[in-house]
Amino acid sequence: MLNQDYILLIFNCVKYRFKALSQKETWLKELPELKNRLIYYHVIGNPELEQDYVFDEDERILWLKVDDGYNALPKKVIHAYSAIYKTYDFKYIFKTDDDQIVRPVKFFDTLITVLNSRYTDLSKRIHYGGHVIEVKESYKSEYYRLHPELPKDLIVQTTQYCSGRFYLLSHNAVTSLLIKKDSICEEFLEDYAIGYHMPVAVYKENILRLKTEDIFFDFV
Repeated sequence: MLNQDYILLIFNCVKYRFKALSQKETWLKELPELKNRLIYYHVIGNPELEQDYVFDEDERILWLKVDDGYNALPKKVIHAYSAIYKTYDFKYIFKTDDDQIVRPVKFFDTLITVLNSRYTDLSKRIHYGGHVIEVKESYKSEYYRLHPELPKDLIVQTTQYCSGRFYLLSHNAVTSLLIKKDSICEEFLEDYAIGYHMPVAVYKENILRLKTEDIFFDFV
């Protein structure tokens, strides 16, 4: 088991590998590994992989034995968390996507300081954070208009979840999600799936609300 308190996972795919390379040539160059406090991996699926997962340390890629398509994203995400869980002794996983630019990159340093300051007090420890979306009434998703490969009859249930642009999960929160791994694999909307299947008690009591729209920007 490797020790690494903070790990950033950036979800990518073979089709859009150029996006990951753009990130590596821009803001990831400014990520000085924060004095070994934070490392990152781009996460890519390859169903032909012989092993369940492979860490490519040179290219900073976490390869998973899962489908690389959009509809498999919930499965890809929970399998990535499982791979990290089995490999690293960590405090937090940060999750974002390959179409994001981070400004300022110092955001991660500030965030880690905040998380560390509350980590030792179990009553104040943060387990989940990001831009919080409140679903007060169930509704039929129309996200298929943006991603036609999605089913047209997806129901989003009442819940509270953090936008997939960026969110964070504590080790404890990841543990609770891995118990529901099979259920998450059956979902289609990744960020919603993570929030929906996360127990409300404890893990959502101290959600860290972040204005991610001021820090994470879409590639033009």
